[in-house]
Amino acid sequence: MVKTKDEIRHKVWNTLTEEKNGRFPFPLTNRIPNFKGAEKAAKLVTAMDVYKNAKVVKVNPDSPQLPLRHQVILDGKTLLVPTPRLKAGFIMVKPEWVPPGEERKAVSLTNIKSYGKLIALTDIPPIDLIVVGSVAIHKDGRRLGKGEGYADREYGILREMGNPPVPIITTIHSSQLVDDDIPRDPFDLTVDWIATEQELIETNSPYEKPNGIMWEHVTDEERIEMPVLQELWNLKYK
Repeated sequence: MVKTKDEIRHKVWNTLTEEKNGRFPFPLTNRIPNFKGAEKAAKLVTAMDVYKNAKVVKVNPDSPQLPLRHQVILDGKTLLVPTPRLKAGFIMVKPEWVPPGEERKAVSLTNIKSYGKLIALTDIPPIDLIVVGSVAIHKDGRRLGKGEGYADREYGILREMGNPPVPIITTIHSSQLVDDDIPRDPFDLTVDWIATEQELIETNSPYEKPNGIMWEHVTDEERIEMPVLQELWNLKYK
């Protein structure tokens, strides 16, 4: 029997919890779960050529991707982080804005606004690599986030602003890899690479990524909650 997206999410959250592979913050449910081995997964990403060659890297703001955000600044790259729930668009942190020794503090969700700057859509630099958090991942690149569609929207916004398709990587615990037939909507973002605490997996995903925002799925409430969507509409279509 085919499981719903939410059933698959809860299965993963429960497995991580029962096997004690999750990490603070708890509970793991209804969030991108932090996991033991997040640093190892980040290290696999930073060894990749696509990472080494990237000048600007977009990384989600969740706890399990903190080691990766930290390394981006240490490596002298520009970091772009979406604000939680996309309420204020994107924050950019340039390595020269961060005093030596404060790199980890600077990229934590608590402090990032003090070190970075909120930028307008028109000021977003060309992005070379995107890292997303995930709840569940299939080896063919199908992905489930926590269910609110932010990673899909963020990618759609960047494509609408003219950013070319770039590699999409996710870092997860190996127990977040599922064999379930993950249901897929046309606006769902797939990933090209999966980094776990054990290995790097290339998905060779057969699924097309969205080319922009599917405006027919955007509600009036979402335009109010995420002003960046209205900003994009005004820029492109007004």
